[in-house]
Amino acid sequence: MAFVPTALNLPPHPFKITERDGLYFIFDEIRKKHLVLTPEEWVRQHFIQFLIIEKKFPKSLIQIEGGLNLNKLQKRTDVVIFNTQGERIMVIECKAPTVKITQSVFDQAARYNSVHQTKWLVVTNGLIHGYAKIDHQGQQFTFIEELPLYKEL
Repeated sequence: MAFVPTALNLPPHPFKITERDGLYFIFDEIRKKHLVLTPEEWVRQHFIQFLIIEKKFPKSLIQIEGGLNLNKLQKRTDVVIFNTQGERIMVIECKAPTVKITQSVFDQAARYNSVHQTKWLVVTNGLIHGYAKIDHQGQQFTFIEELPLYKEL
């Protein structure tokens, strides 16, 4: 059964959605290709547009589903944001709207970030968003209410 898009706690966007053989596809502006429209992809695409339009993140500094090795396992980070010097500055973990944002979701994102070592960690299910600024030397993090504009990171 195909995913039926639901309203999220993110600004709406006029996505290019097509149907083929009973499956729905959403066009990914970053990767320049159509992807199967799953609940997680719906959230990821909305959050990326939120970053680009509302928070002024440059498209060219957004990487989607980049690979990483974690404990000898090949994993994929949903979204990684880079600065203009090519350094990773943010890891974003996207979940389907039906997945609760729990400690285990933050733990998963933190494990990925143990490889990337970014100073920002974000988790979202499209309804709830968690933003944390990481202090790696002090081994602590601070939750913040709202994600700053890209130029303020």
